[in-house]
Amino acid sequence: MQPILKINLTTGETSEYVVPPEWERDYLGGASLAARLLYPALTRDLDPVSPDAPLLFLTGPLTGTAGPAVGRFVVCGKSPATGLWAESNCGGFWGPELRFCGYDGLWITGKAEEPVYLWLNGGRLEVRDAASVWGEDTYESQSIIKTEIGVPNAHVLTIGPAGENGVLFAGLFCDHGRTAGRTGLGAVAGSKNLKAIAVKGTKKPPLARPEAYMPLRGEANRALKADNIAQVTHDLGTAGVADYADYLGSMPKKYYHQATMENVDRVSGATMAETILKGVSACHACVIACGRVVDLGDGVRRKGPEYETVVGFGPNLLNDDLPAIVRLGEVCDRYGMDIISASNIVGLAFHLYEKGIVTDKDTGFPLRWGDVTGAEKLLHLMARREGIGNFMAGGARRFAARFGAEDEAVQVNGLEAAYHDPRGVSGMALVYATSPRGACHNKSDYFFVDWGQADASLGLQFYEKQAGAEKAANVARHQDWRTACDALVMCLFANISPEMTVGLVNAACGLDWAVDDMLRSGERAWNLKRAINNRMGLTRANDKLPKAFLEPYADGPVAGYVPPLEEMLAAYYSARGWDPVTGRPTREKLRALGLSDAASDIWS
Repeated sequence: MQPILKINLTTGETSEYVVPPEWERDYLGGASLAARLLYPALTRDLDPVSPDAPLLFLTGPLTGTAGPAVGRFVVCGKSPATGLWAESNCGGFWGPELRFCGYDGLWITGKAEEPVYLWLNGGRLEVRDAASVWGEDTYESQSIIKTEIGVPNAHVLTIGPAGENGVLFAGLFCDHGRTAGRTGLGAVAGSKNLKAIAVKGTKKPPLARPEAYMPLRGEANRALKADNIAQVTHDLGTAGVADYADYLGSMPKKYYHQATMENVDRVSGATMAETILKGVSACHACVIACGRVVDLGDGVRRKGPEYETVVGFGPNLLNDDLPAIVRLGEVCDRYGMDIISASNIVGLAFHLYEKGIVTDKDTGFPLRWGDVTGAEKLLHLMARREGIGNFMAGGARRFAARFGAEDEAVQVNGLEAAYHDPRGVSGMALVYATSPRGACHNKSDYFFVDWGQADASLGLQFYEKQAGAEKAANVARHQDWRTACDALVMCLFANISPEMTVGLVNAACGLDWAVDDMLRSGERAWNLKRAINNRMGLTRANDKLPKAFLEPYADGPVAGYVPPLEEMLAAYYSARGWDPVTGRPTREKLRALGLSDAASDIWS
């Protein structure tokens, strides 16, 4: 690996950190390595928005190599929203450009006296005054900084006003609306007076066996380009799954309380392609190009919505106006707010208003299902922390608790749920309940497995989408694989064979691994993240689902069903080697994975 550049914003001191070779091998990179590096710092007493809190940006061993969908990086730390492990994954061009500077990561602590941005030009770092961009939105900030530094093809990662104002679901944004959105690390950057990081490099990423990697990379990209899922994603974007998700009952409506919706097909990826789509956008060297470029009739080319945006600002609010969804998504992007969390919290406000818990006195205006005007007003109030928006800016759990209705919030451990309903795909019940960062659909996109994408080479079996405890070991194994993918850092849409993925890892890293070795690496990091959370206060009681997911729909494709969570959890703990009473990995499990320090800490 290349070194990690450590930066203390309080003192201005910098140094280079060299990763121990055994950690390179055991964790590879990305979020797995970040967990190993940050383990000593992430304690229960650490305030995530204090100068002591770390913010670690890491690439993976495949980042920037023009391999299959590997133009990505992660940012990790302690979440101000959940108080637990935080990681967020982002595409675009910023991650590869960081590697081209000769660094595999940036490790930032401290707090600048005044707002600053960092400019890393090759190996030369400058800390610059950010007065000209503080308060600007994410798109304007990128444009202004690029003009100021005057270097063509530099890439800028920035927070928006939401991060500056400490909104707990603020993210970091780069390129064509690419987002490190979940867990609120944009608020951590804002607490450090860190507005942005610009990077530009010229070096080639290191490869252990370039003569083996280059032809295999070409083969993998050709296989990915020919893959059916990749082709659908290219043609229709991630919203291309909307119709199918609705058909199977895994697309929630009306804040997870309604199974069907009239005219729901108006907000699908297919409708987007037939009406407002004008082009596509891609991350670094990606052959899929899932990003959408749309025109709403005003001649302005905008970022088109992904699946989560389509559902979050569409069926979640009983809204079938696709252009309005585009505009609401852009409001979030410009302010620098995670769209999944923001749309979830807006839906919660509508839900509480319908129940009479939130009133006109609280909002200043009515909230009616399908009313995008009210939704947009709430987004502005959240980002600015004004009025009721000040409570909403703390996330769904805190917002609902403010009105004495915490169990109405659809969240797990403080992270708002994504739009893959476990009543339609039961594997997601375990995914949401046990994810290290809360109700996250990306630590295992198990809904694809429930839809039939069960790769036998991973040891996965296919179970019916509403099966229960029998799929628990399957879920654990899939989580391990996705954890390994987050170490590489490889996009979830890189639908190539596990054997081909391991071949790329071996050529890049000089290893001689099999698929089981990759799974073992993922299992190690998954258990380490669990131990981090246990040490920060997470217990068996945290492994639960919100009330809405345990109430059956009265109609629709999955009427009458709820996932048998307790049975599933019991089987899951057994498959994981976790103590069923405390929810901690056992001493034996941690020691077997080479995590003796974690075993001592959480069992002392």
